[in-house]
Amino acid sequence: MLPRSGSRPQLDLSGAAIHGNLEDRNPTILLPNQSDDISHLALDIGGSLIKLVYFSRHAEHSSEDKRKLSTKRRLGMLNGGRRSYPVLGGRLHFVKFETGKLNECLDFISSKQLHRGGVDSPSWRSGAQPDNIVIKATGGGAFKYADLFKERLGVSLEKEDEMDCLVAGANFLLKSIRHEAFTHMDGQKEYVQIDQNDLFPFLLVNVGSGVSIIKVDGHGKFQRVSGTNVGGGTYWGLGRLMTKCKSFDELLELSQRGDNSTIDMLVGDIYGGLDYSKIGLSASTIASSFGKTISDDKELSDYRPEDISLSLLRMISYNIGQISYLNALRYGLKRIFFGGFFIRGHAYTMDTISFAVNFWSKGEAKAMFLRHEGFLGALGAFMSYEKHGLDDLRIHHLVERFPMGAPYISWMEKFVQKGTQITAPVPVGFPVTTGMGGFERPTAKGDILRSDASAALNVGVLHLVPTLDVFPLLEDPKMYEPNTIDLDLNEYKYWFKILSDHLPDLVDKAVASEGGTDDAKRRGDAFAHAFSAHLARLMEEPAAYGKFGLANLLELREECLREFQFVDAYVSIKQRENEASLAVLPDLLMELDSMNEEARLLALIEGVLAANIFDWGSRACIDDFDMFKKRMLADKKGQPYKRALLFVDNSGADVVLGMIPLARELLRNGTEVVLVANSLPALNDVTANELPGIVAEAAKHCGILRKAAEAGGLIFDAMAGIQDDLKDEPVSVPLMVVENGCGSPCIDFRQVSSELAAAAKDADLLILEGMGRSLHTNLNARFKCDTLKLAMVKNQRLAEKLFNGNIYDCICKFEPVHLT
Repeated sequence: MLPRSGSRPQLDLSGAAIHGNLEDRNPTILLPNQSDDISHLALDIGGSLIKLVYFSRHAEHSSEDKRKLSTKRRLGMLNGGRRSYPVLGGRLHFVKFETGKLNECLDFISSKQLHRGGVDSPSWRSGAQPDNIVIKATGGGAFKYADLFKERLGVSLEKEDEMDCLVAGANFLLKSIRHEAFTHMDGQKEYVQIDQNDLFPFLLVNVGSGVSIIKVDGHGKFQRVSGTNVGGGTYWGLGRLMTKCKSFDELLELSQRGDNSTIDMLVGDIYGGLDYSKIGLSASTIASSFGKTISDDKELSDYRPEDISLSLLRMISYNIGQISYLNALRYGLKRIFFGGFFIRGHAYTMDTISFAVNFWSKGEAKAMFLRHEGFLGALGAFMSYEKHGLDDLRIHHLVERFPMGAPYISWMEKFVQKGTQITAPVPVGFPVTTGMGGFERPTAKGDILRSDASAALNVGVLHLVPTLDVFPLLEDPKMYEPNTIDLDLNEYKYWFKILSDHLPDLVDKAVASEGGTDDAKRRGDAFAHAFSAHLARLMEEPAAYGKFGLANLLELREECLREFQFVDAYVSIKQRENEASLAVLPDLLMELDSMNEEARLLALIEGVLAANIFDWGSRACIDDFDMFKKRMLADKKGQPYKRALLFVDNSGADVVLGMIPLARELLRNGTEVVLVANSLPALNDVTANELPGIVAEAAKHCGILRKAAEAGGLIFDAMAGIQDDLKDEPVSVPLMVVENGCGSPCIDFRQVSSELAAAAKDADLLILEGMGRSLHTNLNARFKCDTLKLAMVKNQRLAEKLFNGNIYDCICKFEPVHLT
């Protein structure tokens, strides 16, 4: 591990505990003995860019209510057996500045008081002036600008070794971020999931001014095995001399419009336009960089700067790729990760390096790149803080979000306070023309210039959520993929149109939920601009935010709503629909009770599928009802399910007249029932915070529900005789409510709440209901227990694509554990 300095105050983890209301999917972990005069900030100050990583806390929340404590006690979560990770609940932010504009970086740190723990810290609020504040920093600027940081901010920069930080940052990202690594060939970006148990060893190639090649054998175990002096500085230096460009990015932009065949000698130039197929060289392969200039009777001024830039870029990139592969071959390594100032998200650069590695290895080795590669050093410096608490984090504890943030002022503030138009968050590059040498021009959207200085690295904010778990009933978590449909370009176009068309109605509902005030209208307009900018960005480059499926797209919309402070756009609609449904619930229960067991089970499933959908003449795309009936009524006689997890969907008739009556039937059979609902609002989905009140109202009309709700801690007024330690026997199997850890219409079982993970321990039946949780996601997921998936297909394109069916067809998919 990295050596941890003790020259500054350290995080005091004694007495660490989860604090606040777990309705929030990102609960705070309190460090009661922690001094708030600790900065959670680290810097990588390079010659061109300053990369900054900082940590922000979550706001404090109110204490947990009785219902939550009762549920946790029943699920065994208060017995000390659960983990207690030493990490603050909060977010890791990534920001960059040009080194030439260092004062802007200092202003940013000062405005947020990052060097003093942030503006939410007690020391900042009290006006206290802490002494001897130390900030971790790496890069040459940590030495060069140390006095300026002391003068402006009153802080000392503690210098960390660049290579130590580089490796520590890479290891953290590859361990903790799901789709951090990607390949880039012929303009196509493809994300690669790295098995944490098979991560080491690998080769890390840092391409800065020069090139360092590092063999990484484990955490804190690495050695520099090679390098070359021909790197980014060579490209920039020669390019500046030959083209008179004023910046590295200007030189890259020139290469976008270059044709290196006017300067480079190609194999076809030597062999009369033919391939040299005997040794596998195509006519377009570069035989000699700048080789044509030998025989041309031309001066430097006679060559186009664009062609010179592209020829230089390819010469240096090919060289780096070849040297890197030879070192990988030397040590028997198949994975090579590239990063550094020279890469900076530039598609041609990545393509050229990838081509060289692929060519020399005959396809056996892969060049891979990292989405956060520009922040490796800053992340490593952050990791060097003593007891930073991140060592114990696992991949499911980190959730990446893509807020419409800017370094100084939020997009919403720009819109509301300054009236500035909100545009796409990443600038669009110049149109591209092809260069003819080596290989064909990239054809994907990735060919647009994405330089580091112009926000090339599409990195979001990392939410640290130590209370997230992998769902323990997944049959194979490593093979699990939540999204049913991959979003290719045609799918993107279709769903973007759907979401764009729905946007005005969503804005109207969001504004109405806040009383229609002028402030709400401004925020609604800002949200519409911001979400449209996200859609435009993804249309331009679908892989910009990592591997994105429909579930991610829908969640992005909900996160964007929350960013503009719309907590629950459908709140009034949900309340109205719940009240109307509860009014007719007693008659429905009476009708169900008049049926025999077989007829009642059919009516219950039909009810979940939206008011006797089978009787409307729609067919069942998947109809396993008879199999489910057999397990419920025949195979389970005398052996009912022990615990059922019911993943509920919409408010109103869906939950009140569909899932609650189904839960009641399971309770009647002696099965514990756990209703699983969203942690945060999403469209009209019912939340875990709303569900207990709905159940309590429903229980007024049903003794089965009332006794089960009492036993499960959902109704406390009737529990006067039940002791807090639950020593008395419950009068019924319990009905409980837990949150799922999500704020989306879909669910990703790789990241669920610890509460849900605990409830799954004894579950032997899952019921996934609704399009989001059983169709858009998890249709093909396999679990370790019996699973029933119920959904009505409310989208014609989806019905045709998945089942060759029609809108309003339905699925009743039962998967017994012995068949999965």
